[in-house]
Amino acid sequence: MPLIAIVRELKKISQSSDFLLHYAGPKEDCLLIQNERLETHPLIIGKIRRYFSFTNFIDFLFFIPLSFIQSFFLVMFLRPSLVFSKGGSGSLPITYAAKIFKIPVFIHESDSVTGKSNKITAKWAKKVFISFENTIFFNKPKTVLTGNPIRKDLINGNKEEAKAALGITSQKPVILIWGGSQGAQAINSFLMVVLSNLLQNYEVIHVSGKKNYKAVSLESRAFLADKSQEESYHLHDFLDQNQVKNAYSACDIIISRAGSASIFEIAALGKPSILIPLPTSAHNHQTKNAYEYAKNGACIVIEQDDLSPGFFLGEIYNILSQSDKMKKSALEFSKPAATENIAKEIMQFLKNETI
Repeated sequence: MPLIAIVRELKKISQSSDFLLHYAGPKEDCLLIQNERLETHPLIIGKIRRYFSFTNFIDFLFFIPLSFIQSFFLVMFLRPSLVFSKGGSGSLPITYAAKIFKIPVFIHESDSVTGKSNKITAKWAKKVFISFENTIFFNKPKTVLTGNPIRKDLINGNKEEAKAALGITSQKPVILIWGGSQGAQAINSFLMVVLSNLLQNYEVIHVSGKKNYKAVSLESRAFLADKSQEESYHLHDFLDQNQVKNAYSACDIIISRAGSASIFEIAALGKPSILIPLPTSAHNHQTKNAYEYAKNGACIVIEQDDLSPGFFLGEIYNILSQSDKMKKSALEFSKPAATENIAKEIMQFLKNETI
């Protein structure tokens, strides 16, 4: 999603008809980003997992070497003027090939904990953009604090349109609950425990994830006490971009995992939030993201193992009673110009290179 935001901004500010964009990455991401009308190049992706798996041996012996070979020839053929990388297991072969061909590399680190690929690429990157002020492992002179790029259209929703699109009555405060685009099984299970109590005082938009939707749909019926509760519970397997915009504009509080993209979207919206970090995230980065965001009072962090009905419901009540203060803190943390600033840095560098 941050890459899509950058692509749109680069297209917006580019004045050259010769300006071309290419995306190289996992096949599933190519399918997502191809709607932005740019050339896509699916890559063979191999990675070394942090736990024992025989797949590690296959990736190490076959897929990782193949990804470096594929990336070498792709970069040699394209000869891009610049490579911009968001990190991740598929990025290192491309950035290393760029190093071989002396092509400048810019990278962006979304999280407060630096990923392995970005740690390595940072050694030869020309510029490093970071989302969180306390992100480490980077050479300070070439590091720029920008925040995480977000799609601007997501923060420009219309509340009345949202009511009609999502069936919101707004007779009670509206809570958006989700675990990212794929949902979160642990959050879904906990929500079923508190659902009936929650719906007595609040209206809920719940994004379960496609894999969990059928089970959650069946289970939730057992916890809905009456028709009024049914009307206050809006279950979705997935929200497209327009629905996300609607849900954001309609809600009074957001309950979410603590990925960087989610945090910076919530901050830009100025929405009070409860963050439940994914405990198995790489290097525990979601927990560290959440506590960085919580420092100025913009959100409440509840770790997954600490979820309990009474505590959870009490925190929602407390948040809504001080929502103005949390909104102010969220907006102070947000960096809505992140996308524009990164795109301008890229275009300025390319301009200077051609002079």
